[in-house]
Amino acid sequence: MKILILVAMDKELNLLLGAMSEYQQDEVDGMTVWRGHAGRHEVAVARCGIGKVNAAVNAWRLCRALEPELVVNSGVAGGADASLPVGTLLVASEATNHDVWCGPGTQWGAPDGFPVRFRSGSRILELAAALRRDDVVEGLICSGDRFITSPEEVASIKSRFSDALAVDMESAPIMQVCSMLGIECNILRVVSDTPGSGDNLAQYHDFFERAPEKSFALISYFLENY
Repeated sequence: MKILILVAMDKELNLLLGAMSEYQQDEVDGMTVWRGHAGRHEVAVARCGIGKVNAAVNAWRLCRALEPELVVNSGVAGGADASLPVGTLLVASEATNHDVWCGPGTQWGAPDGFPVRFRSGSRILELAAALRRDDVVEGLICSGDRFITSPEEVASIKSRFSDALAVDMESAPIMQVCSMLGIECNILRVVSDTPGSGDNLAQYHDFFERAPEKSFALISYFLENY
């Protein structure tokens, strides 16, 4: 299977490449891509950039150029639920936009012509359940073009999406692009901080200094068993 893995930042990219045994650098449509293998799969890894527009545009470019059968968006996310400690691996069963509303008669979170929630493939959820680990959970991730820091922002998101477990800036638009192209998409995120905790900026910066690479290495488990 041809798999494309997208991350937002260099810090995330470096952690992911550190879990790969061999890879080579290439240029695809003007973007740097790292190609390698995971199990029996051909894997390409690239940085899509931070934010919804970067994520959507670059996901589209790479999907059209590489024609992957599966897209995986990996990286970090802010926790939106007090039950998730830093380091928790979230396998998103669904993704939505917490900052999209197209006006009266429309549903919050739904881009024009699309559903409120984009769903992940069933296989990734089966593999997550098979792990039977307390630090691996599945649920809803909410995307928006804003780094969430305050308890008020978290409360606002939870008022519309009470089952939200985490927030980020790329998952939902990447899933929307994959939906448009008919490509399966899965989201694997590590909780790096807890917005509204009072020190989430420090948590976020410290996370990369003490990031548990075993959490990123779990991506290898999913790829090898997919």
